[in-house]
Amino acid sequence: MDIQQLVDRLEDLIDEGRHIPMSKLTVIDEERALGIIDQMRISVPEQIETAARVITQRDRLVAQANEEAARIIDYARQKSEEMLSQNAINAAAQHQSRQAMEAAQMEADRIRAEADAYVIEVLRDLESHLLRTLTVVRNGVAKVAQDREVAQQLRAMKQQPPAEEPPATMPIIKRQDVSVDSQ
Repeated sequence: MDIQQLVDRLEDLIDEGRHIPMSKLTVIDEERALGIIDQMRISVPEQIETAARVITQRDRLVAQANEEAARIIDYARQKSEEMLSQNAINAAAQHQSRQAMEAAQMEADRIRAEADAYVIEVLRDLESHLLRTLTVVRNGVAKVAQDREVAQQLRAMKQQPPAEEPPATMPIIKRQDVSVDSQ
């Protein structure tokens, strides 16, 4: 039986007792009161034992909860460290990637500049060669034009009636060689 119920029964017993007029005393049934007290003595250890069991069980549950909380905190800390480590790895990889891209861009710019310099050099050499060739072609055209002119003058002279004697002051036209400069 619950201790609270026994206390309620004892209180009811006192309320049912006879009050002595002009005093605070109450006459109660001694046998019933002693029976309730005996039941209380029996019930109190049971209640204390039950309370002790409840306290023990509560302590065990609190300990389990604390262990679970500690495990969860450790797991969260570990996950947090892993995530931070992963973020650090990702940041380092991104940094290395950016550096590699910058280095590749610089290398591509250098190669492009070297290629441009090479193209400019080849084109200047070609220009020089073409200028020499143009000079040769111009000299050849000039020689052919000069040869033609000389040939026309000779034909014109052959078509004139021969004079009795060539005058002493008349220049003799000689064919001059025009050299072709092949630089």
